[in-house]
Amino acid sequence: MIYAGNAIQVEMHDHQLAKLTFDLKHQSVNKLNAATLSELQQAIAAIAGASSVKGLMLISDKSTFIVGADITEFLHFFGIEEQDLIDANMKVNETFSALEDLPMPTVSLINGLALGGGFEVCLSTDYRIMTADAKVGLPEVKLGIFPGWGGTVRLPRLIGLDNAIEWICGANEKKSAAALKDGAVDAVVASDQLLEAGVHLLNQCIAGDLDYQTKRAAKIAKLPLAPLEQMMAFETSKGFVAGKAGPHYPSPLTAIKTMQKHAGMTRDKALAVEAKSFAKMAQTPVAANLVGIFLADQYLKRTVKALAPKATKVEQAAVLGAGIMGGGIAYQSAYKGIPIVMKDIAEPAIQLGLDEATGILEKRVSRGQMKPAQMAKVLNNIRPTLNYADVANVDLVVEAVVENPMVKGIVLAEIEDQVKDSAVITSNTSTISINLLAKSLKDPTRFCGMHFFNPVHKMPLVEVIRGSQTTDETIATTVAYANAMGKKPIVVKDCPGFFVNRVLFPYFGGFGILLEQGIDFIRVDKLMERFGWPMGPAYLLDVVGIDTAHHAQAVMAEGFPERMAGQGEAAIDLMFKEQRFGQKNKLGFYAYEKDKKGRLQKQVDKSLVEKLAGLCANPVELIDEKIIDHLMIPLCLEVARCLEEGIVATPAEADLALVYGIGFPPFLGGALKYMDTIGLQAFCDKADAMAAVSPLYLVPTQMREMAAQGETFYGKLQPAH
Repeated sequence: MIYAGNAIQVEMHDHQLAKLTFDLKHQSVNKLNAATLSELQQAIAAIAGASSVKGLMLISDKSTFIVGADITEFLHFFGIEEQDLIDANMKVNETFSALEDLPMPTVSLINGLALGGGFEVCLSTDYRIMTADAKVGLPEVKLGIFPGWGGTVRLPRLIGLDNAIEWICGANEKKSAAALKDGAVDAVVASDQLLEAGVHLLNQCIAGDLDYQTKRAAKIAKLPLAPLEQMMAFETSKGFVAGKAGPHYPSPLTAIKTMQKHAGMTRDKALAVEAKSFAKMAQTPVAANLVGIFLADQYLKRTVKALAPKATKVEQAAVLGAGIMGGGIAYQSAYKGIPIVMKDIAEPAIQLGLDEATGILEKRVSRGQMKPAQMAKVLNNIRPTLNYADVANVDLVVEAVVENPMVKGIVLAEIEDQVKDSAVITSNTSTISINLLAKSLKDPTRFCGMHFFNPVHKMPLVEVIRGSQTTDETIATTVAYANAMGKKPIVVKDCPGFFVNRVLFPYFGGFGILLEQGIDFIRVDKLMERFGWPMGPAYLLDVVGIDTAHHAQAVMAEGFPERMAGQGEAAIDLMFKEQRFGQKNKLGFYAYEKDKKGRLQKQVDKSLVEKLAGLCANPVELIDEKIIDHLMIPLCLEVARCLEEGIVATPAEADLALVYGIGFPPFLGGALKYMDTIGLQAFCDKADAMAAVSPLYLVPTQMREMAAQGETFYGKLQPAH
C-alpha cells in the first residue's frame, strides 16, 4: 500500500502500475470535500516518491467516479475575504497540477458521473477512458459560478475553444459518445472492461507506442489560436451567451472573459487568472442564491428519502379524467416506466389524452431525444379505458376531472368502491379543499391532494396536500410516486389554494390593483420579465386561463376575505365577462396566432387596452420600483404567512416550490431569501408604506416581530442542511 486514507487508497495493481482509488467512507458517492482534497495532495506526493510506479490509474470504487465538490462546504466562501478564496483555489490547483506533472503517464477511468471538480481531476490526467453509460461535464454555471479548479484552462486546450465554451456555458452532462466526439475522453468501453483498458493504455505509453508527454504539453501551453481567430471566437460567443443567459446570470459570460484573458498564458499563470475571476463570481449574491436553491433541492431529496420506508411502491397507477391534464399525467408516469390506466367517460376525452401524450413523445423523437421504439414502449404503458373495472388493481389513483367540488366528490366516491382497499386515492385539484373532498370518501385516511402544474411534462413541482385525516403512509406513498415520476414533491397542508396558488393570487391581486390605477399591462409584463420572471403577470394569466383564474380568485376571496376579497378583481371580471380566456381560446390580455411551427405567438389587442383604461377614473404615475413592489410584496408576505401557519414546513421547501412551480426568479433565491436579502425591517417598511392601498400589503405578526429582532427566515427557521 502506497497511501491509505478515509477517501483515497493507492496501491500497486501490478509490478509497474499503481491504482489510486476514490472511495469516500460512509458516503454513497465520492465528493471533493476539504478532507478528500487534502488526502489527494498527500497521495500524489506519495506516488511521486515511489520509484516503482511507472503508470497511474485513477478509479472509483463506487457507482460513480466523483460527483463534484462538496457544495455544503461552499457556503463559507460567501463570508471570507476574496484573497482567502483565491488562495484556497490555488492550493487545489497545486494538487491538480502535481497530478498532471507526475513523471509517469496517468489515466482517469470514469464510471457513472464525473462532474465539476470531479471532471477537473480527470482533465489533470493525460488520458480519460469512460464507460458507455457514464456522463461527464462542468455544470458550475448553474450555481452562479464557473469551473475554478483548472476547467477553463485545460478544457479549451484539450477540445478546442468553441467546444469548451459550449461545455462550460451550456453546463450540460455529456454522454460518452458526445465526450468522445469532442475529444474530452480518449476511449469508451464497457463497464467490465474499464480497468483492463486503463492497463492496456498505460502499457502502451510505457512501451513508447503512445506519446503522453506531447499530449500533456498541449494542456499546459498557451491556447494554439492566432489572435484574429481568438478575437472572432470570443466576441461571437460572448454576444450569443450574453443574450441567452440574460443580465441576471453573469457567470457564463464571465467564464468566457476569463478564458479570453488567460488564452495567451501557460498553465500556471492561466490558473491564477481563473482563480481570481472565480473568487469574484463566487462572492456574488447570485451565486449565494443559486447555491441556496441547490442545497434546498438536496434537503428536499433527503426529506423524500426519509419518507420512503413508509411508502408502498406504486407498480401501476390510474388517472381519472383524460384530456390535456390527464394525458400529461399519463405520459409522465408511462415515460418513467410506471404503467398507468387512463380512465374517462367519453371516447373524445380519451383521444385527447392520448393525443397529448403522443404529441409530447413525437417532439422527443423529432429532436433525437428518443427512438421510435422507445416511444412505442411508453405509449404501451398507457392503457385507455371507459370502464372502472380496469382500475381495480392499481396502487394509486390520480383524480383529474373538472375543477368542481360536486363532480370531484361523485367521482371520488365511485372510485373508492372500485379500487382495492390498500390503494391511495389522490385529487389533482388546484384550489378545492382536500378536507372538503375527503367527506365524499368512506376512508379519508388514504386520500390526499396531488397537485400537478401545467404542462405536466415541463413543470417540476407536485404539491402533495395533507388532509386532516390523511395518514403518514398515504403521504409517503404519494411522495414516492411523484418522485418516481421525476417530479419534485413538496408536502403542504390543506387551505384554500394550498401553498403555490395561495401565494400567487396576491401577486395577481397586486397586478389587478395596478390595472385599476391605469398602469399599462404591457409595461408591467416587460418590467417583470426584465426583473427575472419567465413571463409577466398578464401573459401568465393567459397561460393559466382567465376562466381558471376567475374561479380560483373566487375560492381565494372566500377563504381569505379580509385580504383577498375585492382586491384587483375588476380586470379579471371584465376579461371573464368578455370571454377572453387566454391562450385556450386565443384571446386574453393578448391575442394569439400560431406561427409556422404551430406555437402560439402573442399580439397586442388595442381594443382591450381601451377597455382596461375604463377601469381607472384617475390614472396614477408610478416608477418601475413601485410597480415591482405592487406585485412582489403581496406574494412575499403571503409566503411568510404560510410559513407562520405551517402550511409549508420550511423556508427551503417554500422557496423551492416557488422556483419549480411558478418560475420565481432563481437568482433571487426564492421569496423568503429575497426578503432576507432586502432585510426584514426594510421589507416591512416598504409594505407599511403601501398599507393604505390594500390589505394585501399588511405584514403578518410573526414577521414583524422577527424584523424587530433583526432576524431572518433562513437564520431562524431553516433546518440544517
